[in-house]
Amino acid sequence: MPRGRYSLHDPHDRTPLGGEQFHCAPGPSGWRYVAQTTTPSGAHNGSVDLAIDDLGRPIRLELQAREWRVRGAALDGVTWVRTDPSGEHASEGSVRAHSFTGSSPAFLIATTRLLRLTPGSPSTRVRLVAFTDPVLAPLTVDQSWALVNSEAHPTDNGPLTVDEYQVSTVDTGELHTVHIAGDVVLSAPGIELEDLDTPPSVLPELPGLPDLPDR
Repeated sequence: MPRGRYSLHDPHDRTPLGGEQFHCAPGPSGWRYVAQTTTPSGAHNGSVDLAIDDLGRPIRLELQAREWRVRGAALDGVTWVRTDPSGEHASEGSVRAHSFTGSSPAFLIATTRLLRLTPGSPSTRVRLVAFTDPVLAPLTVDQSWALVNSEAHPTDNGPLTVDEYQVSTVDTGELHTVHIAGDVVLSAPGIELEDLDTPPSVLPELPGLPDLPDR
């Protein structure tokens, strides 16, 4: 069960945005990531709880950022409820998309589990609902993912395979690189792995990007 800490910063000017103290683990039916988020000063800022099934589909998502909360899951695409503590501003949403994304590194792992790419294969397009900071506002985005390299590195605990992905945002053409080992993000724009207590978990490989439901 990997445990550690990510630091988050603005990918353009490197302004600190806070951090995530996380642990994650595979289970009998998928993978789960739980984290507490902090401000740059170290104060509690929210939480992340994401569970995906063995095909990478989100079976439960719970996000908290300041006073805002989101609960979501894969249901006829993806469905969610977003609310503040009073419930006065509660709203529901449903979009024909494959999964969710956001600032947490958990979403990068979840997307790779969903896509199950192989090195050298053509890029794959995926539609995601992003919950954007600081109020977890939903935004539908289309991304293109390609696994450009997969390389084993020797460690004290045996070989560690590092996958290098190229990710582009379809509407802007913005391109960036993500490095992932097992269920841990090693580097990505705006994300740095500061501490890791135990090695990444090795997750089983299965094919499949599910078709979007017809509407």
